[in-house]
Amino acid sequence: MLRTVELPLWLFLLIVVFAMVTFASHFLFPSVRWFFRRRLERAVARLNQRLQRPIQPFKLARRHDMIQRLIYDPQVGQAVQQHAHDEGIPEAVAFEQARRYAREIVPSFSAFAYFSFAIRLSRLLSNAFYNVHLSYKDESAIKDIDPEATVVFVMNHRSNMDYVLVTYLAAQQSALSYAVGEWARVWPLSRLIRAMGAYFIRRKSGSELYRQVLASYVRHATEAGVTQAMFPEGGLSLTGALGRPKLGLLKYIIDGTSPEGRDVVFVPVALNYDRVLEDTILTRAALGTDRRFRARIGVITSWVLKQIWRRLIGRYKRFGLAAVRYGEPISLKEFEARTEGDIMTDLARALMKRIGAAIPLVPGPAACWLLRENGPMPEPEVRSRILALMEADGLTLAEAEDAITSAVDHMVERRILTREDGVLNLSGQREDLLDYYADSVPEQVKPANAALAKDVSAPAGS
Repeated sequence: MLRTVELPLWLFLLIVVFAMVTFASHFLFPSVRWFFRRRLERAVARLNQRLQRPIQPFKLARRHDMIQRLIYDPQVGQAVQQHAHDEGIPEAVAFEQARRYAREIVPSFSAFAYFSFAIRLSRLLSNAFYNVHLSYKDESAIKDIDPEATVVFVMNHRSNMDYVLVTYLAAQQSALSYAVGEWARVWPLSRLIRAMGAYFIRRKSGSELYRQVLASYVRHATEAGVTQAMFPEGGLSLTGALGRPKLGLLKYIIDGTSPEGRDVVFVPVALNYDRVLEDTILTRAALGTDRRFRARIGVITSWVLKQIWRRLIGRYKRFGLAAVRYGEPISLKEFEARTEGDIMTDLARALMKRIGAAIPLVPGPAACWLLRENGPMPEPEVRSRILALMEADGLTLAEAEDAITSAVDHMVERRILTREDGVLNLSGQREDLLDYYADSVPEQVKPANAALAKDVSAPAGS
């Protein structure tokens, strides 16, 4: 027992390393994790005091625990058995496939990344690109939502800036959990998006097993009261107008409720822009049969460098107004009480109708719509009519006239409109962009003001 044993130096070092790893994994790491976990819990508790809707424990759970909870869900277990039977494979293989799907879907939310980085970045980008304006259809109805209800923000999808803009504007309410598509599954962007609490979905998946895993995750999040955000159109609008809703996520949310459980309140959120950053890409995609479009990295890099250069030489201009309006919320329990049969389709229509009714009128699209409907108009008349339309729509700005002037100038600079001898007219060069912006004008504005718009345009032809 007391004899000296000679060992090679490399073997001695290897034993020491293994001993250090064992000590750290059994004694040091758990203590360190406990220390930082306690600090995180205290920080989240302080954060929840200023949020209108506190961050739910489900959102803060470890990602590994959430994956385990998901794959051992009875609904997923039945789907695994059925998938194994249909494909003729062992259940263990189907189970591992479900595990891969769960790893792909489940986020790894970080309160630090969301509130210290994402919120600040979204505020910086939003105010750097746009003059941001927030309004409400019924502000009191938003504030009076049951604190225990699960809130789902339902938005029209105009631009990838939608994510940034709504994250910034909802910062005082809660941390949003977005459903994002395949475009974001690129490292290292995917790691950042997961840390912000977003979960990945496949827009088109022929696997019933995948759909059941996704449905199970959405159900767990809904039952736990996680504040969510979704785009019912399923993708960016290629025409500027509202698209038809997709029912997948909405079905999963409805299925995740029960009569004795918490209510789900859908909050319509309508967005509109004087300038959509991807408008040229979107209008080109609209000409094809495939909705998918790809922005080349070289084009994006060139555009970013161009904007940075303009800022450095003092010629940078923001892209006009970005307007966001909260519509009238819909309580799922109240909607179910007054609707017979399958409510999913009726609810989707009601949500899209309220989103459409809440879309704010912004000056750039208004100018395109007026001139497309009425032909050449004196510029002072165009400006006064846009101001009247915006006021009738409830969009009041302290510097509305400056915003209108800037939007009209921007449309002229991009050769969508022309200006000659004080008269504005269509350029005839960018008809795709003209229609894209004109079609984004809210439908409720058009019938009530069409006759007035034509009366205003009369002096142009006299």
